[in-house]
Amino acid sequence: MRESIDEAQPWLDDPEYMAIVGKFLEKPELKKLDTIEHHHVSTRLQHSLRVSYQSYKISKKLGWKSYETARAGLFHDLFYYDWRKTKFAKSHAYVHPRIAYRNAQKLTDISPLEKDIIIKHMWGATLNPPRYKESFLVSFVDDAVAIKEWRASRRLKRRVHKHMRMNMQHENN
Repeated sequence: MRESIDEAQPWLDDPEYMAIVGKFLEKPELKKLDTIEHHHVSTRLQHSLRVSYQSYKISKKLGWKSYETARAGLFHDLFYYDWRKTKFAKSHAYVHPRIAYRNAQKLTDISPLEKDIIIKHMWGATLNPPRYKESFLVSFVDDAVAIKEWRASRRLKRRVHKHMRMNMQHENN
């Protein structure tokens, strides 16, 4: 069983947020993301929900466009290939947001703001800066969530190695 960084799913208890994204969570295109490992301790869907919900909460608190932020945050990693194995002429950081945008367009109409959020969420790893404050927000939240997931994967790896060493010591005694 995959160990998750956070079993809590606070978005499920937020009716306003679920009114925005809930219908998409029933779609096979999003359910498929829950079968794809992401950052070793999560699925791509769990990661996208964390990014979406945290970005939504911040944008709502600041009086920004939380509806579009929630949707684009959910769609920002809507791609299905394994970026470690599948290579393109351009970098994964450049390609996957464009694939995610095209996939999101197949599910619903995407506003110019949502497009900018999805396409530019890898800003820093790509050169073209976001146009909107909500785009910056999702980019920064995505980075923060990815760092948290990376740290959790490192903790998990240390626990596994410790367990393996203990087993080897036990077998040698």
